[in-house]
Amino acid sequence: MTENALEIEDQPARQRSWLPLILGLAALALAIMGVVAVESGRPPGDASLEAGFARDMMVHHDQAVTMAMLIRDRTDDPVLRSVATDMVLTQQNQIGQMFGWLNVWGLPATGAQPAMTWMGHPTTGLMPGMATSQQIADLAALSGAEADIAFLNLMIPHHQSAIPMAQYALDHSDVPAVRDLARQILAAQEIEIANMQAMLDAKEAGAGE
Repeated sequence: MTENALEIEDQPARQRSWLPLILGLAALALAIMGVVAVESGRPPGDASLEAGFARDMMVHHDQAVTMAMLIRDRTDDPVLRSVATDMVLTQQNQIGQMFGWLNVWGLPATGAQPAMTWMGHPTTGLMPGMATSQQIADLAALSGAEADIAFLNLMIPHHQSAIPMAQYALDHSDVPAVRDLARQILAAQEIEIANMQAMLDAKEAGAGE
């Protein structure tokens, strides 16, 4: 068995190590987000913008966490490792918040409608910016500078695709907690996009020397 194969097989174990954090964050979110139903009056329904945003952004964040964990374990760049670790912690926290909303609203984590329906353009395939399973597998097979460049080339468009999702929720939701999180996502990811683009430019320039 190759080293890459061992690394890929070890991913579920590493991901399971985050389970207590996820459950803890979800429990905290349930306690805090009980205010959501009070602030908004009647809770959002299953086909609401708020439910769609939470479900789709959870999926979007989950893939970002997967890719960030992969590069965290493969990069030789301490700055990129720090960026990836921060991304994991921030987006896991936000997943916990959104999972908490759905529980407070009495809604399942997945809905019957296709992804992006809440934005008016449903899709039965991957959401914009999402990496394919082959791209994830290719990233898992790399290490060092090659992994860095592959990760940044995947994560920049992934982040860019979250911007219109968050902006739409900010512009159209009347639930304060949803608007607040959308605002946080916009602020954080716009900064991260700029930072990652600068890192990518530097790494590609270095690779060409």
